[in-house]
Amino acid sequence: MIVMKFGGTSVESAQAIERVAAIVKANAARHPVVVVSAMGKTTNKLLAIAQSAIEGRREEFIRQLHDLRDFHSREARQVVPLERRAELDRVLDDHFQELTELVKGIAVLGELTPRSIDAISSYGERLSSYVVSLAFNHFGLPAVHVDSRKVIVTDRRHTQAAPIFTETYKRLADTIPALAARQVVVMGGFIGSTEDGVTSTLGRGGSDFTASIVGAGIGAEEIQIWTDVDGMLTADPTVLPGGHRVKTISFAEAAELAYFGAKVLHPATVIPAVEHNIPVLILNSRRPDVPGTRIVSQAVACRNAVKSIACKKKVTLVYVYSTRMLMAHGFLRRIFEVFDRHETAVDMVATSEVSVSLTIDNTSRIAQIREDLTEFSEVVVEEGHATVCLVGDNIRYTPGVAARVFGALRNVNVALISQGASLLNLGFVVAEKDLRAAVEALHSEFFTELDPEVFD
Repeated sequence: MIVMKFGGTSVESAQAIERVAAIVKANAARHPVVVVSAMGKTTNKLLAIAQSAIEGRREEFIRQLHDLRDFHSREARQVVPLERRAELDRVLDDHFQELTELVKGIAVLGELTPRSIDAISSYGERLSSYVVSLAFNHFGLPAVHVDSRKVIVTDRRHTQAAPIFTETYKRLADTIPALAARQVVVMGGFIGSTEDGVTSTLGRGGSDFTASIVGAGIGAEEIQIWTDVDGMLTADPTVLPGGHRVKTISFAEAAELAYFGAKVLHPATVIPAVEHNIPVLILNSRRPDVPGTRIVSQAVACRNAVKSIACKKKVTLVYVYSTRMLMAHGFLRRIFEVFDRHETAVDMVATSEVSVSLTIDNTSRIAQIREDLTEFSEVVVEEGHATVCLVGDNIRYTPGVAARVFGALRNVNVALISQGASLLNLGFVVAEKDLRAAVEALHSEFFTELDPEVFD
């Protein structure tokens, strides 16, 4: 068995779903289990509907609901066989009637709780997985739909739930292999349910995580992540087009790249795959002939010091300093207790005895964080930054990498440097306006000559 996950752009239209059917059909002998994201930008549209509801804009959210139903009906009817159109209409009617009642309830309350966010945003994957299962039958692929909420069991941290792996793996093993032996199993990514049956989600991008969980639970030989790029590249194509494809990379390197901004892979994806030693492939649904990137457990020999450059925009830099803490202990503890209290993750950190510089990308609670920090220190908050991270297993073994980095960046001001926290990366912070120049300079420095075994 293999797991094949298709992202939102891969199932965004009837034409895209037909491409997916052809790809899955070509792999039918491997007993694929298919995990799909919501169609196109459906999740964003669902959250926009919820926002209109809590703002009391009834005509607007009713219109948005009609538009979303029309979109699903229009695209689905092109790929669903005539004899199953009545079933399609019934499923759409049932789902949108439920969704409409839910949205009206939110409008009455005038607030959006994490639990209601999960309930609303789950409809994207619930609809897309059902539509894709019907479409597969139309294209000659016997398929069965499995509601992910029946097999992915999570805790109660709505909007960012964590799987309860023991129970989830048991349900997957009891349900999926027997079905996959006879037909293609289609599931929605991103969604699950708590132990008492309340709909939950794994967080944005969680469909990748779902695919990895399913792969681990059924003992898949391979997990394929189908997206709209040719695999992992040596640079973010939205920042610097023309990067080279990385043929093979280790789980550890892929996790670093994902954490520091590589959007082709959800950071949590690799955890179940690593634990069960299952290879992960990143592939392009628009160019299925491209071999993509293969992620494996062990480091891959490479003549280049760096495998890829990851970057993250809209980063906020926080400076915390206090001369009162000279020769005193507990300064770092007090700082990080503040971020913990406000549930805000810290990405990069640089420290000295009386000062700490750090980055965050979630600023929803920055006002409260700043207020708490100023009780014992001076605080400066600067927005408009970006992180740049060079990732590669050879960084730890190659002398002079830092010299090459900062030689290439001689015309770019660097606000923070982080090396040593991970043996696989060297990271730093620049102004967002300098990001393109920084990545371009580094790419020219490290990827002029390529190891043909690793790069294409």
